[in-house]
Amino acid sequence: MGVTQLPVIGDAFARPLRDLRISVTDRCNFRCPYCMPEEIFGDGYRFSERSEVLRFEEIERLVRLFVGLGVRKLRITGGEPLVRAQLPRFIERLGAYPVEDIALTTNGMLLGRYAAELAQAGLRRITISLDSLRPDVFSQMSGGRGSLDGVLEGIAAAEAVGLPIKINCVVERGVNESSIRELAQHFRGTGHIVRYIEFMDVGTLNQWDQKRVVPASEILEQLRKHGSLEPVSPRYNGEVAKRYRWSDGSGEIGIIASVTQPFCGDCTRARISADGHLFTCLFAATGVDLREPLRSGESDETLLTRIRSVWSDRKDRYSEERSHGIGGGERVEMYRIGG
Repeated sequence: MGVTQLPVIGDAFARPLRDLRISVTDRCNFRCPYCMPEEIFGDGYRFSERSEVLRFEEIERLVRLFVGLGVRKLRITGGEPLVRAQLPRFIERLGAYPVEDIALTTNGMLLGRYAAELAQAGLRRITISLDSLRPDVFSQMSGGRGSLDGVLEGIAAAEAVGLPIKINCVVERGVNESSIRELAQHFRGTGHIVRYIEFMDVGTLNQWDQKRVVPASEILEQLRKHGSLEPVSPRYNGEVAKRYRWSDGSGEIGIIASVTQPFCGDCTRARISADGHLFTCLFAATGVDLREPLRSGESDETLLTRIRSVWSDRKDRYSEERSHGIGGGERVEMYRIGG
């Protein structure tokens, strides 16, 4: 699995390509209203056909090319990635590439079944979405699918096999503000990092409204009522979460403030959708089709040229533009390219 290392490339703002987020399916067993609202994505919604979704060997070829262009971190997303058959075997193959990190984002419902297999395959970290510890609020924010106990069992299974765990909570005003305190207390001292995410306008189906955003400053204010927090330096340039640790040494939390404190200037992330489109921003309207060139027999050299051109021309900074009243229009839905 040889990788040809090429000169580092930068986009129009000199941001390097370092992270690749790979959606392996657009299907999900939840119907979270901020991503796949039940009234739209009921059982009759048409998701991608199997033939439309990239095969694992096609994704692996792209990974080899992206690693050659400087990618050092891989994250597997969905939809819900664990509904895709043979995912642990695919992760095992990714381990052959010279990357620093292979991570997975999941809603945790199937994690109890797969945690041991994922760890054995070489998964290095896992992020689990959990928006509330109250059964009624959990049900509301998962679209009435899955169970809170099932997710907590998945977290326990991941913990048992030694996978480092982050818990992601999307905070939406009027829905789950109580989760800020409850999640912090529940996971404090466990070694798991809870990260709070401002409700974002990803896609156009989630009825986003600025009034429903609980800003990072308010999240931090609530947390500080329950203990002293001190800021922690970023682990690396472009880290999305602002880090804090409890002064008593009982753990760490993070806040992702894409709405009120945009971090576009350090963004090094590219995304591949389940149907093989390359997106250079979570809020992009369209992506560049890589599936057709892959399946038509395009050479590695030509594919590399295509990818380099897309990244070199990249000017995305949606969150910064939104904060200046410039954003808007069509945006790709989160279920197609992950978070």
